[in-house]
Parts: sequence; C-alpha cells; structure tokens
Amino acid sequence: MQPIRGYGVSQVVDSSHPEYKEGDLVWGLTTWEEYSLITDIVPGSSLVKIHHTDVPLSYYTGLLGMAGKTAYAGFFEVCPPKKGDKVLVSAASGAVGQLLGQFAKLAGCYVVGSAGSKQKVLLENKLGFDEAFNYKEENDLEAALKRYFPEGIDVYFEHVGGELFDAVLLNRLNMKEHGRIAVCGIISQYNLPEPEPLKNLFQIALKRLNIHGFTHRDYDHIVPKYYEFVLPYIREGKIVYVEDIVEGLENGPAALVGLFTGRNFGKQVVAVAPPQPYISRSRSFLH
Repeated sequence: MQPIRGYGVSQVVDSSHPEYKEGDLVWGLTTWEEYSLITDIVPGSSLVKIHHTDVPLSYYTGLLGMAGKTAYAGFFEVCPPKKGDKVLVSAASGAVGQLLGQFAKLAGCYVVGSAGSKQKVLLENKLGFDEAFNYKEENDLEAALKRYFPEGIDVYFEHVGGELFDAVLLNRLNMKEHGRIAVCGIISQYNLPEPEPLKNLFQIALKRLNIHGFTHRDYDHIVPKYYEFVLPYIREGKIVYVEDIVEGLENGPAALVGLFTGRNFGKQVVAVAPPQPYISRSRSFLH
C-alpha cells in the first residue's frame, strides 16, 4: 500500500537538491504522511517555493494553489469575460467555485451560484454572488434557471454534471447563442457505477456553444500572472476564501469522503503537523 498523493504545503527538513534547502516552504504534490521523501522533483512544477508568507499558508492548497489557478484560468483564459455577462457557477461554495464567483463580480458580471445546501447558499451570498440557489430543493431546474436568467446564460462553469448540466443545455432560453461553457470537473459522476448520459447535446450545435474542457495542468505557466492579479486583492480584503480545516491526518479519510457528499463547507483542508520553531507560521496542510 502507498500513501494517498495530493496537493499540500510542506516545509523542507533536509535536501540534497540544489533548488531546495532546509526551512524552505513549498507547495505541490506530496503524500498523506507526516514526513515524505520526494525524489521525482520538477522545480517550479511538482514543488513550488512559497515566497509570499504574509498570507495564510493554507491558501497554497487552494486560493494560491491548484484551485486558484483553475478558477483564474477557467474565467480569464478559457471563457474571457465581458462586462455585463450573465454567469452561472455550479458547486459555487467549493474551492474553485467560490473564487470564480468573486472573479466574475470583479469583472463586472452578474453571477448566480448553485450549491447543495441552504448553508452553502448563505455562504455564496456572503461571497458577493448576486443570487444563489440550492439545486437539491428545485423540483424543476429549468424553471429555476429561467427565474435567475430570464435572458439566458453567457458563461457556465461546470463542476457537477448530471441534471444541472442537462438543464443548462435544455433549450434555447437557457444558454445564449455562442455561450461559453468551461468544464473542469463533474463530481456528481465520479463514483457512479454508470455515469449519467447527457440528453440535450444537440443544443450545442443549435446554439453554437463553445464547450472547453481543461485541467489546471494546462496553465502552470500563468501562475506568476495569477499571483500578480490576486495577491493585491487578498491583502486588501477584496477576495474572501472560506476553508473547512480539520485537524489531524487521522481525520483526512473522512474529510476526503465528505467531498463526494458535499459535507465540506468551503475549501477542504487537513492540518497535519505543528509548526517548526524557526518558522513561526508554518504548518503542513493537505487537500
């Protein structure tokens, strides 16, 4: 058996690699354990040095890590916004979704978020979304979309799949012609024995939709530009990032399973190790 691999924030305790020295803080792919021996290092890719320590280190598992890079790339690279765009974000209280909504508001868009609980809908309102709804309480998702988007949707960010994606595609009144859809995850389908088929794919042709699938790995090169964009907003308090932190590696498996049932409230983080004495704010985090 091998430990689970995932993204985390770590501190170097010993190194023979010329790019890393004892005490360095890094984020990137690591394993779910208190100490890891990492040999397959690609500097700047598999492990990235942390230079900005005036923000919470846990942000490098989300806001300043994979989730932030995904949100920034999805919004500004995959679906470049136009002021006034009508934007729908699924899984809008999650690690990526909460950022997409805030980026869209900064760009002058109208933003609606969908989530799977009343508590998460309240969270989206606090994050500055124009509207939010609990898709699990909607008997007719098509009617819900018409309620929030009477003139149609310009941009849809897909993280969930299933019935909501079908409702978005259902007829000409939901997605506008030449609308843009970014797909970076379909979490409702990951653990199903048979994925649910989409029923309304012909609408892609009828409405000339641009559907673009991507992963964060496609956009490693934009990280410096992303940091230049987002760090001032973080320091000014203009971007909020909600984290659900559980303490102790022993609680990691339950936190991971909870992601697939929507139990987490914000970005799920596992705090593993206490700080080293000589780095006052250092902790190890996994996601």
